[in-house]
Amino acid sequence: MGEIGEEAAAGLIRVARGAIESVFKGAGPDELRFPAVFSEVVRRGVFVTLYTYPEMELRGCIGYPRPVDRLEVITARAAIAAAFYDPRFPPLEIDELKRVVLELSVLSPLELIRVDDRRRIAEEVTVGRHGLIIEYGDASGLLLPQVAVEHGWDAHEFLINVCLKAGLPPTTYLDPESNVYRFEAELYIEERPYGPVRRLRLEDLGARCSG
Repeated sequence: MGEIGEEAAAGLIRVARGAIESVFKGAGPDELRFPAVFSEVVRRGVFVTLYTYPEMELRGCIGYPRPVDRLEVITARAAIAAAFYDPRFPPLEIDELKRVVLELSVLSPLELIRVDDRRRIAEEVTVGRHGLIIEYGDASGLLLPQVAVEHGWDAHEFLINVCLKAGLPPTTYLDPESNVYRFEAELYIEERPYGPVRRLRLEDLGARCSG
């Protein structure tokens, strides 16, 4: 499947908001509903990010880099986790729901970066296109593609920072025992709370925190 498009993204964001609203209404995990957005089963990784509106300050971001279930299901679960379980923030309050916008990052399949010389791994990373995951032992870290753009990092800085995100030394990506994956993402965001959904281009992003 190619790009999901704005119409499907709007459907997924409705699923995400509905899941958060269900929690406020007291629904338990077994009572959640995951309305179908696609006519067939679609499996993609996804991250849901909450921003305060209109300040556009990060309010939560959680996701699933691997497609562990159909896209509607993991979108709903990521939204709940971003709203209530991101350890960087207190749980979302019900009156905040009308003052946040939701952003959706729908991921491509992960691609393990293979190089003969680890010192050339940065040549396989394109800022403004790729996100990164590093895995080393039991540690792992992920940065979405937009993070490097927002911070103005080059590929080497991006690799260093994904190591730091994992709690690893900054040059762990050079270790042949580490696995570094790249991926792409489609970004969609509400123009205002409960408003229309539009596609975001990485090159159009302003400076803001994310990921």
